[in-house]
Amino acid sequence: MLFPGDFLTGYPQVICFPVDSSSVTAMYTTYFGLREKPFSIAPDPRYFYMSELHREALAQLLSGISSDGCFILLTGDVGTGKTAICRCLLEQIPDNTDVALIVNPRLTVLEHLKTLCDELKIPLGEGERDLGFYLDSLKDYLRDAHGRGRNTVLLIDEAQCLSVERLLQLILLSKLESDGKKLLKIILVGQAELRQILEKNEFDQLSDCIASRYHLLPLERVDVFAYISHRLAVAGNKEKIFSETALSSIYELSLGVPRLINVLCDRALLRAYEEEKGLVDGENVEQAAKEVFGNGGARREKRSLSSMGMLVFLLFLLAAGAGAVFFYSRLPLPSMLEGERGLAEKWEAGSLPLPAEQAIAPPTPASSPRIKEEAREIEQESRKSGKGGAVAEKPGSEERTGATIRIVPLQISD
Repeated sequence: MLFPGDFLTGYPQVICFPVDSSSVTAMYTTYFGLREKPFSIAPDPRYFYMSELHREALAQLLSGISSDGCFILLTGDVGTGKTAICRCLLEQIPDNTDVALIVNPRLTVLEHLKTLCDELKIPLGEGERDLGFYLDSLKDYLRDAHGRGRNTVLLIDEAQCLSVERLLQLILLSKLESDGKKLLKIILVGQAELRQILEKNEFDQLSDCIASRYHLLPLERVDVFAYISHRLAVAGNKEKIFSETALSSIYELSLGVPRLINVLCDRALLRAYEEEKGLVDGENVEQAAKEVFGNGGARREKRSLSSMGMLVFLLFLLAAGAGAVFFYSRLPLPSMLEGERGLAEKWEAGSLPLPAEQAIAPPTPASSPRIKEEAREIEQESRKSGKGGAVAEKPGSEERTGATIRIVPLQISD
């Protein structure tokens, strides 16, 4: 069929109709007997898998709230489940605790105080809505809440993005006390770089007030298999869908990060549905990895290998540097060489002074009978003619003056 535009261009035009991705997902969920999409990246408390690591993190948060400290720190890599743990915390929070949740770390100091007052539903009186106004309102509320036996918690997500001014403001808020107890508990949730930020000298006061710290690690192999089975069961699965090879590939490619597990499993199910397979195999997972990572999942593997290679290279440089230091430390210094060369020249010139008790006569040139006989004759003549006087200089004799030794060459004739 020709369209009006074909007469203008001379070529048939191709019309693309939009395809609803949700309908495709609905088709693969029906194909595998699932009620809904099991691996959505949107947080859902029903699908949250509480591994041992997540239990420890949640316990640390709950104990930190009940402690006398002020700051509680939860860190972890992207997609490890920090936000899901915070949702579980809000569901298990004690009844006498009020929580203010702030998810926007880019607020200014004034906006932060205003949002905090709004979250706590603090009644604001009349007056200029400046920084001092909100701070005074917050202080009055916290003192009143403490008097009524209620605790107040401030929960900040993505805290690694907080500005220096916001962090310094949190230090000031942490100093609000009544009867020796902190009026405000602050929970900082962020990625791993948050720990590095708090190690700076300007945040020493904040670090010293941290009552509980926990760093959430990725899932282990066993937990990854249990995580996938849990989400499939919640979605209504009753049969085996992923092969053992596929599960192993998912663990190796995702490195145990739940968010990456969800993405890989979702794409692998779609690939298996398109190929009309009843079981997701390792090939489907590899195809999904190519779509997710762009190079078959090798990006994360190469990142790990490159890190290991960099570590080996640094160790090699360290060993080479230590070997070079040891080698050059065994060599004499130039000053030592010059000193030894100067001593040798003075010794050859016969002008090297030595103490009398350390004077050492050099060895005689030879030990032939004729030389010995001439030496005895010289000694006898010196005894006859000299009475403590100077010894006449003859060939082969030695002349000692003080501590200086001079060798007179011996003339030997046939």
